[in-house]
Amino acid sequence: MLSYLLEKGPNLFGVAETKLLLFEKGDKSNDSYLSHMQINHIELDAIIFDLGGVILNIDYQLTINAFEKLGFKNFNAQYSKMQQSGLFDNLEKGLITEKEFVSEIKKEIESASSDDIINAWNALILDFPPIRLELLQKLKKEVKLFLLSNTNEIHLQAFNNILKEFGQDSLVPHFDKLYLSHEINARKPDAEAFEIILKENDLSVDRVLFIDDSPQHIEAAQKLGMHTIHIDGDKTIEDLFAAFLT
Repeated sequence: MLSYLLEKGPNLFGVAETKLLLFEKGDKSNDSYLSHMQINHIELDAIIFDLGGVILNIDYQLTINAFEKLGFKNFNAQYSKMQQSGLFDNLEKGLITEKEFVSEIKKEIESASSDDIINAWNALILDFPPIRLELLQKLKKEVKLFLLSNTNEIHLQAFNNILKEFGQDSLVPHFDKLYLSHEINARKPDAEAFEIILKENDLSVDRVLFIDDSPQHIEAAQKLGMHTIHIDGDKTIEDLFAAFLT
């Protein structure tokens, strides 16, 4: 199991610095948590975060329920956390516009208005826990942070509106760069989405940590050689990086 630790001390020039390191928990149990850690510490150059389910609270079922209430039968067969049809892929890759997306949905639910469809599509978006935004600011001081999100122009506007509650217009201040699928024309789990970040920022894949809540995305990152942490169940990034919040 991958976790992390902080190493503080002077560098070669005698300047105090903090390093974020990965370590792997050993198989043996002991009262001393670190006594059986493998010594293969990995210094990180960057962390790539997913957005929904990691930083932003979301609930896919709310969007499924909203569309089915509008009369879209078996919507969950078209869109879910684990899979989605070509229409949603094209929206998230920026290959179709908001207007084209709404037009295609109306073919299934002719009685629905454009606002009905947009509201149903946005229903899954919940909130940004303030502690996570605070955590990102602290992590950014120690390591490069990037956001890689499968998203779209409709959801972007919706979650940016939530950020206005914090006096912010976007997530830009929290990351070194945002990589949004509809802007880079690539989405997870396609290798291209990850490789864009690696190449643009001259990152060595074995010094990058990827954090996501979808197993298929974690598997894709692992195949490229990244270190990964899967956020699932009750695990949160504020639990994972609790030391930064004390």
